[in-house]
Amino acid sequence: MVIDFSPLFGQQTPLDRIFEAFWSPSMAISQRPYAYPPVNISETPDAITVRCELPGMDISEIDLTLTESSLAIKGERKSAKGKYYRQERPTGAFQRVVNVSAPIDREKVAARMKDGLLEITLPKSEASKPRKISIDIA
Repeated sequence: MVIDFSPLFGQQTPLDRIFEAFWSPSMAISQRPYAYPPVNISETPDAITVRCELPGMDISEIDLTLTESSLAIKGERKSAKGKYYRQERPTGAFQRVVNVSAPIDREKVAARMKDGLLEITLPKSEASKPRKISIDIA
């Protein structure tokens, strides 16, 4: 004779539901701090391009600093006055640091902002670009 106990063990108690919700992977992801502003970083043989979303911000509220190994994007988003029922866009001071792994030609660095998208172009220096070497016949 076989007795099936699986219906008894498949039931979740309220306490089981609390622990499952607290330690579920989706809960851990939602509690993890996120980086702001979100950035996309791309690289070509000639340059590194950093694009970040800063909707509603003026260029006077953003500070860009380039060091030998990093690019810092700093600013402060002012909060609008009023009573909020829901506020999902972050406000306050922010700083995002992007590591730069190649030597940059500092004289040619350019940044432009259009429709809330900040695009920073970091041209690589000539010394960091690959160079073709010709072989002489001896």
